[in-house]
Amino acid sequence: MTADRSAPAPALAVVGATGAVGTVLLQILSQRADVWGEVRLIASSRSAGRVVAVRGEEVEVLALTEDAFDGLGAGDVVVFLTPAAVSAHWAPAVTARGAVVVDQSAAFREDPEVPLVVPEVNGGAVRVRPRGIVAGPDCVTAAMIAAVGALHAEYGLTELVVSSYQAAGAAGRAGSEALRRQLSLVAGSALGEQPGDVRRAVGEDTGPFAAPLALNVVPWSGELREGGWSSHELAVRAQTRRILDLPALPISVTCVQVPVVIGHSLTVRARFEREVDAGRARKVLEAAPGVVLVDDPAAGEFPTPVDAAGTDPAWVGRLRGSLDDARALEFFVCADNLRKGAALNATQISELIAGEFA
Repeated sequence: MTADRSAPAPALAVVGATGAVGTVLLQILSQRADVWGEVRLIASSRSAGRVVAVRGEEVEVLALTEDAFDGLGAGDVVVFLTPAAVSAHWAPAVTARGAVVVDQSAAFREDPEVPLVVPEVNGGAVRVRPRGIVAGPDCVTAAMIAAVGALHAEYGLTELVVSSYQAAGAAGRAGSEALRRQLSLVAGSALGEQPGDVRRAVGEDTGPFAAPLALNVVPWSGELREGGWSSHELAVRAQTRRILDLPALPISVTCVQVPVVIGHSLTVRARFEREVDAGRARKVLEAAPGVVLVDDPAAGEFPTPVDAAGTDPAWVGRLRGSLDDARALEFFVCADNLRKGAALNATQISELIAGEFA
């Protein structure tokens, strides 16, 4: 496409602008190079009329109706930070006007006509979008994929085994508030030493989690699927295969909820086509976009979610060669699930699309 240098800067609309991820995305817009003309904020009727600061300006939030998309067309981008049902309903109304949709929900992640994109790994995929939609992965996949993708490009990935340690904030404000409420109920107590004492203290209201999260870990995220797998585990498997373009890659995932507010962590065991050297792998990760290596256990330096919170990159450490397989590496990775896992990825995709019309 030949760019029209006289064309105005594209507009960006953010649907779900007042939610947890939307709030972070607006902060990111104010920190990055400004490639946008109008920034339009859209949310549910509950938030309509609120005034929100973005790029140093006060912007009124519009209600999510057909009228909210008036004036948007070719070259403009609409980001959906909404539940899948909302994205599935409204995305066609946007693409019919000629604008491009960037969706962070699960609505289109399995659609073969919708590219699933993490810019550091497969950014070029945004250019082929038959439906006018580009999807971003879930926050667990996004946390690890830049590191895994860089190693795959160097060594050729043949197998992946991961366990996630997921922050409460991935469930939005409801998750964070549920964890804080539970922590307040057990604070200063001797709970956690007797069967059922934490459950009794927390009560039946465990929020969006399958069990109490305070003083606990919960090995479940999502809905039950065949064979005892959870929907979230299968989603991480499917998304990783799509992003890496490895449709038959063996992947095993175990998802665990932990009492952390912000920041997903994962243990990763990656096996490759040939023998790997941990020293060389460190250099690969040090050069990888979207990754920072923090790996000196002797000095007590390794990534934790509280370090990653509020930052852009995935933090990688505890990198080591497998003791039993010369072709395998094992490492630990953390990333801010709201920022790296959703808002930043959507922003980066949007900027790639805007660049097509610059």
